[in-house]
Amino acid sequence: MKKLATASLTAAALIVAVPAIAQEKVEGLPKTELQIAGGLSNLTLYQQHEQPFWSKTVPELSNGQVTATIKGFNEMGLKGPEMLRLMSQGVIPIGTSTLAYFASDNPINEAIDLAGLAPDVEIARKITEAYKPAYEAFYDKQNIKVLGFSSYPAQVLFCNADVNALADLKGKKVRTSSRTQAEFVEAFGAGAVTIPFGEVVPALQNGVVDCAITGSMSGYSAKWYEVSTHLFALPINWNQQIHAANKAYWNKLDPKVQDFLQTNLDAMFDRIWEAAGRETQEGYDCNTGADACTQPVKGKMKLVVPSDDDKQLLKKMLEETIVPKWAARCSAQCVNDFNTSVGEIIGVKAQK
Repeated sequence: MKKLATASLTAAALIVAVPAIAQEKVEGLPKTELQIAGGLSNLTLYQQHEQPFWSKTVPELSNGQVTATIKGFNEMGLKGPEMLRLMSQGVIPIGTSTLAYFASDNPINEAIDLAGLAPDVEIARKITEAYKPAYEAFYDKQNIKVLGFSSYPAQVLFCNADVNALADLKGKKVRTSSRTQAEFVEAFGAGAVTIPFGEVVPALQNGVVDCAITGSMSGYSAKWYEVSTHLFALPINWNQQIHAANKAYWNKLDPKVQDFLQTNLDAMFDRIWEAAGRETQEGYDCNTGADACTQPVKGKMKLVVPSDDDKQLLKKMLEETIVPKWAARCSAQCVNDFNTSVGEIIGVKAQK
């Protein structure tokens, strides 16, 4: 196998360079009202991007002709894993959800976010865009139109324990939120524990778990720095979001409205990807009290920068454990699509 690409832990390596897309008003659009089920309403992706996009940007750029109402799926009493099924059925016309939620439905949903696959946000986006045609073809058969993908900041380890290397995870209990994260920690001799996000702080405080995985800035927002001592700055995965629509619903929209929405959605996706890189670094800075942090409260965690040995261990784990296990449960077409897109970017080939 070819060597897995790596990147140094710098702010520059964590920010995607994206072209600026000018957003201009579009005249003559037909009156259109949309209903959106957005992502988790308590996170910045929704608060700073999705919600203002649908409630302000879309009406403004369409001169009031296209309007939308949006609520986070959690505000609608949904948990997330049912989102694509409801979109397929037409119950939800347009929606957003975490792709990893659907891993148990079909392993294709893990293809772009396997643990250890993307060491930085730039590679995470390249991988996502490369595999996008496979998702478009797969979901088209389920009456779903894929509109695009975005991402949360890097998912990293917060530990209330002396963890200075991946080898230190052995024997630890780690809160994980996906199958690939569980396989990651188990590969290093740790035990995976499933705990709701809102219950992690007392779990870390009381020793129910030694470590927990979440976005670097998400952990800061939830004040995990108050109950954790070590922040391991190694992106495990990214928790990409799928933005999609019921295909029949989308096809009934006026073509001019479709073009208007897709153009501006693409611009929003650029902004979200840029923010994922920026907020990853901001999470590192603010949880550890770095001078670069501009937030009013600074944590005092120790920032653990992964060593070259850890990077080699991660590469070995990805090639020998994570990818083979995933390939065994995914279809031949799924694996072939991976090898001709993602595999060529990272230099890893899956065997079926």
